[in-house]
Amino acid sequence: MTTSAQQPQIRVLSDASRDHLREPGRPRPVRLYLWEPAEPRRTPAPLVVVSHGTGGSGGAMEWLVDPLRAAGFRVLALDHHGNNRVDGYAPEGFLHVWDRPRDVSFALDALAAEGPLGPVGAAGFSLGGYTAAALAGARVDPRLLWAVVTGAAPLPEIPGFPGVLDALRARYRPGELTADSPTVRRTLAEAAADLTDPRVRAVFQVAPGAGVLVSPESLATVRVPVAVHWGGADTISPYATDTRPYLEHVPTAVGTCVGPGVRHEDFSAAEPADPEARGRTGRAAAVFFRRYLG
Repeated sequence: MTTSAQQPQIRVLSDASRDHLREPGRPRPVRLYLWEPAEPRRTPAPLVVVSHGTGGSGGAMEWLVDPLRAAGFRVLALDHHGNNRVDGYAPEGFLHVWDRPRDVSFALDALAAEGPLGPVGAAGFSLGGYTAAALAGARVDPRLLWAVVTGAAPLPEIPGFPGVLDALRARYRPGELTADSPTVRRTLAEAAADLTDPRVRAVFQVAPGAGVLVSPESLATVRVPVAVHWGGADTISPYATDTRPYLEHVPTAVGTCVGPGVRHEDFSAAEPADPEARGRTGRAAAVFFRRYLG
């Protein structure tokens, strides 16, 4: 499929190393949206990978994609299986967050097989912010994850999937949800894995999620430049629990509050409280990546 000046090339790839969440026996699908730069300045053009928020879609991230394209970047966005509004939800798609950075590395491998990649950056909104950070070294703390699964630690209600934790628990056979279960041990090991992708040279987070689940020790290992942008009125990824851990523990992180009245949903709502918040953030991402990717 050819790419027009405005519309992305869309592909659906299959990752045979992981299973489809709703159709056992089938490989995990990874849908890609690829935009070429508006005016290429070099070949190969620097590439920015964009990860959507919980329940969103890579195809709906124009507010971040368009400024990057205008600045000369090639942009790749993804639909994360089980957590995107195009082909539906599964509880693992919301809670097995470590599968998202694996999607990105799989997609980068696919593009690299077609030709050389330019310098690579990663940007993400909400849970996509965690995804971008995981590619630079952020790791889920398996102890905190197990506490959430067992109910020892609270899980805030996820608007897009009420009762998601109960739905995940229902996936286990009776008696299987124990710390000694091979399935649980394998899942916790996958959650704690180092998902660093050395191709990623810079990270831009917008209202990042999952900060409460990420270990401070892993954040301290991040060495690439990181920019963190958030809304001052965000109650879905609150600053204290989800944003501040990245700012406090990533040694390279710099932070910007987009606006004191900006809510989490203003980055996706049809009628945001601050209509300029997305534009300011997208332009800031372009400036950031121009600095660190060229």
